Amino acid sequence: MDILIVDDDCLICQSLQLLLDKEEDITVVGVVENGREAISFCEKIQPDLILMDIQMPVLNGIESTKMIKRNWPHIKIMMLTTFQDKMNIRLALKAGAEGYIIKSSAIKDMAKQIRAIESNSMVLTPEVLDKLVHQNQSAEFLELTEREKDVMELVVEGLSNKEIAKQLYLSEGTVRNVLSIVLDKLELRDRTQLAIYYWQRQK
Repeated sequence: MDILIVDDDCLICQSLQLLLDKEEDITVVGVVENGREAISFCEKIQPDLILMDIQMPVLNGIESTKMIKRNWPHIKIMMLTTFQDKMNIRLALKAGAEGYIIKSSAIKDMAKQIRAIESNSMVLTPEVLDKLVHQNQSAEFLELTEREKDVMELVVEGLSNKEIAKQLYLSEGTVRNVLSIVLDKLELRDRTQLAIYYWQRQK
């Protein structure tokens, strides 16, 4: 896997590069210090995954994530930041990031987390999950209608839109519309985030 590190903290960059260079299946192909440089890098070389800080000069991590995902949607992005407030987490995931990691708690597991994202899993540290799932979730959940809750539960069980339509006696178009409404109400991006939301709520 080819990795690009985007961070204006030289010590973080050096630590990450030293750590990841020990892995046989991971290669750090570049280190840049802001989002604008990350976009310029991707125009020449497209890495498999980007480790992206949020607060950087010139162009921040959230805005650069949006632009990179718009132009190269196949590039995976993991936010690696000190920020763990709900707003930054939601903005980063909405921008298209597949992971959100807090620098202080997860660097030792970085290679494992990179492999998880490359295998199409979403990676969120426990602090991030807590912010994303538990704040205001009761009020948000109560806004759902019974039909919306039914569709959500079947999505979480892994059913396709076609299977949900058959089980609930709805058209596939209706299922798509209901699912879109559920995601909007809960401020989630996709089925993966919906599953995380649902299962954390059951604890």
